[in-house]
Amino acid sequence: MTDPRDAADGDAAELVAQLRDLAGADPADVRQVVSEVLAALDRAAGGALREHLPETIRAGLDAAGPARLAPGAKG
Repeated sequence: MTDPRDAADGDAAELVAQLRDLAGADPADVRQVVSEVLAALDRAAGGALREHLPETIRAGLDAAGPARLAPGAKG
């Protein structure tokens, strides 16, 4: 039986590889892509995602501005 942690590690490694391919080898580009994706997910979640992120990542989202409600969501 496969350990779920091994599967999660494999998924995380695959995601990192995909982000590198998407953004190129420049770490600044990768950080920018990740920040944009997290900001979009946070907006879609009505700002709830940021509560579950480490402080350093939350600070980057906070610098980008307040979370907006997803289209069609009620606030």
